[in-house]
Amino acid sequence: MEVVNEFDPWGGELCTCPNKYSLNPYTGCGHRCIYCYATYIPNFFRPRRKKNLVERIERDLERIPPGSIISLSNSSDPYTPMDEEHQDTRNCLETMKGYNLRILLVTKSDLVLRDIDLLRDLKSAVTLTITALKKEVHRKLEPNAPSPHRRLEAMRELEKEGIPTGLRLDPIFPELTVKESGEIIEKAEEAGVRHVVTSTFKPRKDGWNRFRKAFPDTAERVKPLYFQSGEKIGNSWYLPEKIRKRVVEKVKEECLERGIDFATCREGFSEMRTAGSCDGSHLIEE
Repeated sequence: MEVVNEFDPWGGELCTCPNKYSLNPYTGCGHRCIYCYATYIPNFFRPRRKKNLVERIERDLERIPPGSIISLSNSSDPYTPMDEEHQDTRNCLETMKGYNLRILLVTKSDLVLRDIDLLRDLKSAVTLTITALKKEVHRKLEPNAPSPHRRLEAMRELEKEGIPTGLRLDPIFPELTVKESGEIIEKAEEAGVRHVVTSTFKPRKDGWNRFRKAFPDTAERVKPLYFQSGEKIGNSWYLPEKIRKRVVEKVKEECLERGIDFATCREGFSEMRTAGSCDGSHLIEE
């Protein structure tokens, strides 16, 4: 079975990602983010290692065209907590050193700093997700992920080492985190990030149930916005377009003021993009 696959966002018409490949070193993720969309995978919050991972990657890479983008990861964080012990993500990066590839790392963990020596030798970029700075909020949103302050320090260290870095301000929650977006962007700018991609919370059924349990009062207030005024696209519920656009425009203004590349993720506002890509892959050298 292949472990490096063409990225396929379920045929979503709102996806603007460039052609790329996806590699999830683990099945599942231990960060246990309540908004996770990938929990359709059985036992997703109990991550498992993949058997013969390096051998399977070596086989898969033989068929991938030189210069291709490989994203780690689009569902399971490559630096899920168990990677500190097993280092399967580091083994993946070691394996890809012998190929002409462009590597995009997407993570919520400062564990990425462990692999700076490899990232220097690869054509690479890193995007780190930050959704909230307030401890009482981010600990409920992302129970097992490192603090946002550790992620900001990771951005700073990566940029210091010459590794292009972006911020995923993703997702933004109505009433809960929307007012923090400016401060998050300000701190990311101070850390040296060159790119911001943002999106609004788009719950699926299980994600909404987790959100409702963690933030019952907020969920009660915004429920009509999703399930009465909003719309269902694919398996996700979207806020009304006017509200989403207002949230996204505010982030864009913050980025333009600071000279940072800006993009959205699955919002349908591709005309607002100022960056060379939505996912940050344009940061990687050709």
